[in-house]
Amino acid sequence: MFKGSAITVTMLDGGIAELNFDLQGESVNKFNTQTVLELEEALGILDDADDVKGLLLTSSKGVFLVGADITEFVPLFGKGEGKVGSHLAKNHDNFNLLEDLDFPTCIAINGYAMGGGLELALACDFRIMSTVAKIGLPETKLGIIPGWGGTVRLPRVAGADTAIDWICSGKEQRPDVALKAGVVDGVVEPEHLRDAALAVLQDAIDGKLDYESRRDQKTEPLKLNETEAMMVFETSKAFVAGMAGPNYPAPVVAIECMQQAARKYRDDAIAIERAGFEKVASTSVAEALVGLFLSDQLIGKKAKGWEKQADKKVERAAVLGAGIMGGGIAYQSAYKGTPIKMKDINQAGLDLGLSEANKLLAKQVNRGRMTVEKMGSILASIDPMLTYDGFEDVDVVVEAVVENPKVKHAVLADVEKQVSDDTVIASNTSTISISYLAEALERPENFCGMHFFNPVHAMPLVEVIRGEKTSDTAIARTVAYANAMGKKAIVVNDCPGFLVNRVLFPYFAGFMGLLRDGADFQQVDKVMERFGWPMGPAYLMDVVGIDTGNHAEQVMAEGFPDRMTKEFKTAGDVMFENDRYGQKNGKGFYLYENDKRGKPKKVVDPQVYELLKPVVADSKEFDKDEIIARMMIPMATELARCLEEDIVGSAPEADMALVYGVGFPPFRGGLFRWIDDMGIEKFVAMCDQYKHLGKLYEATDAQREMAANGGKYYTL
Repeated sequence: MFKGSAITVTMLDGGIAELNFDLQGESVNKFNTQTVLELEEALGILDDADDVKGLLLTSSKGVFLVGADITEFVPLFGKGEGKVGSHLAKNHDNFNLLEDLDFPTCIAINGYAMGGGLELALACDFRIMSTVAKIGLPETKLGIIPGWGGTVRLPRVAGADTAIDWICSGKEQRPDVALKAGVVDGVVEPEHLRDAALAVLQDAIDGKLDYESRRDQKTEPLKLNETEAMMVFETSKAFVAGMAGPNYPAPVVAIECMQQAARKYRDDAIAIERAGFEKVASTSVAEALVGLFLSDQLIGKKAKGWEKQADKKVERAAVLGAGIMGGGIAYQSAYKGTPIKMKDINQAGLDLGLSEANKLLAKQVNRGRMTVEKMGSILASIDPMLTYDGFEDVDVVVEAVVENPKVKHAVLADVEKQVSDDTVIASNTSTISISYLAEALERPENFCGMHFFNPVHAMPLVEVIRGEKTSDTAIARTVAYANAMGKKAIVVNDCPGFLVNRVLFPYFAGFMGLLRDGADFQQVDKVMERFGWPMGPAYLMDVVGIDTGNHAEQVMAEGFPDRMTKEFKTAGDVMFENDRYGQKNGKGFYLYENDKRGKPKKVVDPQVYELLKPVVADSKEFDKDEIIARMMIPMATELARCLEEDIVGSAPEADMALVYGVGFPPFRGGLFRWIDDMGIEKFVAMCDQYKHLGKLYEATDAQREMAANGGKYYTL
């Protein structure tokens, strides 16, 4: 009946038509312009046909439909609300026509149906889902809201509470959850999906299933009286606003749209949704979050590219050093399916590493996310040992011993003698040069950095660091292992501190300068948390560990003496000298006491102000904009140097490293996008305003050139 490059419509037996999605040249189906136009044409043909009794919707790809082609939306953001609305309109018409066809429709969801994919499904009369599929409306994670009827149809299908939860959280939903919520009508094994969907469709054709009343439910007002509606929506708005915070408006706008549309029929309700979509799409938050989404896709594509170059799959791994970090690495590897040997020089270390893994797995069991049997299986795939027995068979060894060059040299040289000639050895060092560490090895081409962030299970980023003699084979296998562990791998070149720590310590230097000049560390923390950081710099130093920071600071000073050498005694030095190391020993800039859940809670300690008096000026109130400028300029100029020196390959990779590695505020889209949003010319002027504070505050020559030419770090 119809054949395009994205959609085919074929007549089956018994008057049933099949509309199949299979976007040519793409690994997934998505609603790009081509798909939307073909859907319009295909539905028009079906609407005019006299011999069609029912419609089955299917996909030929493993992913059913991932939603909109977000790259087509990006150019429309910031260009006025009408542009985005007109882009949405065509598929609104398509979905309405699908919902209004003269015969029943059933969709067979074989894989991911996200965003517009689920909205398409909601426009159908019946929804059958495979046990391996997942569905969801993730738009609020991109700073927008569902735009093709999701806020209208989901509340009418599953109820307001479910719709609010699904839309505001943006989470993927499992088949069992979707069935219980009433969003889908059946869940079957993949091999039975097509037959089950056809059977449901035939029952509807035969009059055994009432599809017309289902349509009435979706096109009429929500079945809530005014009091019920007010209670559910007003309560939810207050709760969601508190959870999302002022920097993420989309979840609350989604609830407002559902509330305003509750007493409306479909077409008027959809008009309200479209207005809400246009409202959030015109914000800088949407532009930033969509930018992060595209950057995340870029780093994922690069990591997959490296994985394809790997000479072998990592089937067996090992970690040296079984403390908190080593135990975390062992847990993550085993949890994601790669068996791992965990070696230490003493039993106490092994006990600590196993305890860390056991604690993390027990949490999964207690939350109902894992069976006890599965926990036992994962623990059994962690092989604790005091010897190198079996190391000749491992594909990757991660060294995670103490951050001391001499110790690492000795351990690396030792383990190289125990492994095969092609085993890749990776160091989890956070600061020490990979090229320097490689001097201890006979096969430096098989060596690279693999820098995890603490806690390993929670932090997504892994920096894979190339030394002077590191081979592509070593990088490829290490990235493949990081991918297998579920991590976001970014390949960077060697330098002191690599990428994340190299730019984090100038940020801390800005903080030390503020304290020296009389700023209150609590005020600075509050300002930077309002800026969007998950914690202020004093709190972050306590979490990182002030002793760890002291060591890294020395490495940075040796590597970049022109701008990272201290010219004064800092508040950090005072903390270190007084054995105030932060959370690890219960006292730093703050004191730490366990709360009811056993988690450390920071408490103000007046003694800190007394300790700092000899190294700080009289207390002074700083304007928040000055605090932000003095904190952010050093980080931004150093990140620019990393990009210019090819330490990192691109602005998106640099930005994602800071988002995933240290929690840079996502709603700002990354540090380089923050500069773009401000304007590079304004940023350079801000640098000039503070350049008297030292070289860290000087814009780079390339940034000045960009300012002169109206340049930007991002073109989209």
